[in-house]
Amino acid sequence: MKKLLSVSLLGLAVAASAAQAQEDQVRIGVDVPYEPMEYRTPDGELTGFDIDLGNALCERIGVECEWVVQGWDGIIPGLMARKYDAIMSSMTINDDRREQVLFSDPYITPPSAWFAPEGTDLDATNEESLAGMTIGVQRGTLQDNYVTDMYGDVADINRYSTADDMVLDMESERLDILFLDYPVGKSTLLDSEEGNYVVVGEMLTEPKEYFGDGFGIAFRQRDEALAEQFNEALAEVKEDGTYDEIYTRYFGGQRSEERRVG
Repeated sequence: MKKLLSVSLLGLAVAASAAQAQEDQVRIGVDVPYEPMEYRTPDGELTGFDIDLGNALCERIGVECEWVVQGWDGIIPGLMARKYDAIMSSMTINDDRREQVLFSDPYITPPSAWFAPEGTDLDATNEESLAGMTIGVQRGTLQDNYVTDMYGDVADINRYSTADDMVLDMESERLDILFLDYPVGKSTLLDSEEGNYVVVGEMLTEPKEYFGDGFGIAFRQRDEALAEQFNEALAEVKEDGTYDEIYTRYFGGQRSEERRVG
């Protein structure tokens, strides 16, 4: 009996230690590369706006961020399977996702934009102009949904796992035009060494049916307390200037409350 009791007490101690370790650490799922939001430096270190902001939020909460790299197609299933505790990977808040996850307050609201080579005569707002063209999007994103619904009947749509793969096909002239989050297109196309690309037409944040309410951190729906901790930390870093410092590091200039893009 004493032996059984000792084993039981040992089991409780191990469980308590594991619970304490979890309290000191939050695992966050992220899809890379998605520069400037989340990507790796040449030496393999994770960096980007989401990474730096997430680390700042974890510091305010008093926990350590453990970043778990996960492909976009499986990022919500990974959260549900408890591979990580949250997702912070440029995920747009929209009604479809709200049915699956609990979102934090929005932490940035970038527009989407069309990118094409300099000198193009494509009119991205004109369905006839894009007829027969090949459009590149990242698979499973809001841009994919928008282009599929608006232009799927008149254009060829190539879907990619990463923005880098899209850029390679654009440079190889296998694509005519790309539709991306503006910060990603700016970093990978406008600011590239070649620099032979332009934004075509107006940047889009409407309709909300497609473009949602900005990027949010996603949690399992029952993890309301954890979501509230992140919301409180987000309000703090915005108030004391930490948010602006991180924003300027990746986008330059002062953020705007309406768009918050550089």
